[in-house]
Amino acid sequence: MRSIHVVTHPEASHHVEGLVGGWHDSRLTPVGLRQAAAIARALRAEIPEEAGVEVVSSDLLRTRRTAEEVAGLFGVEPVLDPRLREKSYGEAEGRPQGWLDERFVPPPGAGDRMGHDEGVPGAETRAAFARRVYAAMDDILQGPCEHRIIVTHGFALTFVVASWIRMPFESLGHVAFRAPSGSITHLLEDDFFRNRAVMRLGDTRHLDGG
Repeated sequence: MRSIHVVTHPEASHHVEGLVGGWHDSRLTPVGLRQAAAIARALRAEIPEEAGVEVVSSDLLRTRRTAEEVAGLFGVEPVLDPRLREKSYGEAEGRPQGWLDERFVPPPGAGDRMGHDEGVPGAETRAAFARRVYAAMDDILQGPCEHRIIVTHGFALTFVVASWIRMPFESLGHVAFRAPSGSITHLLEDDFFRNRAVMRLGDTRHLDGG
């Protein structure tokens, strides 16, 4: 059995300040810090005490701090992987969301959706974004550890899940898996059929009252 828990980082400063995230290195807010602790407790309660656990995280501050909170309860050090970062929005990062909204070019309904960059200088295309997340997942899944925790971002989660279910790269133009900030998504591969299941997606029950 292989069990993957994918965490989307909780509330960060760019959320409350109305700024574009991407690679903008925002920090967790006080609310986000409390949510990170709740995420860690929920994962510790779910994963068996005797199980070996690896924590792999995007290297941005908001994900790294979340990963540190989680890893601390498991007595491990998080491994930082910049390939798990959110999509880069180039010149828009750290600017007011309205700045991006005024310039945003939505992707076409058909045609080259993977090569689209929203019309923002320096922004990643969907193809470049997906390729790096897929490459990160290929490396993460090569290891023998039975339980892994991946700490990433809301949009990046789509390609983490797509990679897990082995969705072909050429099919990624329209895919989207929605998960709110501070959520846990559970992915499981069974020992017999080797089927890869999405057991739950974007679960935030652990944040209730947190």
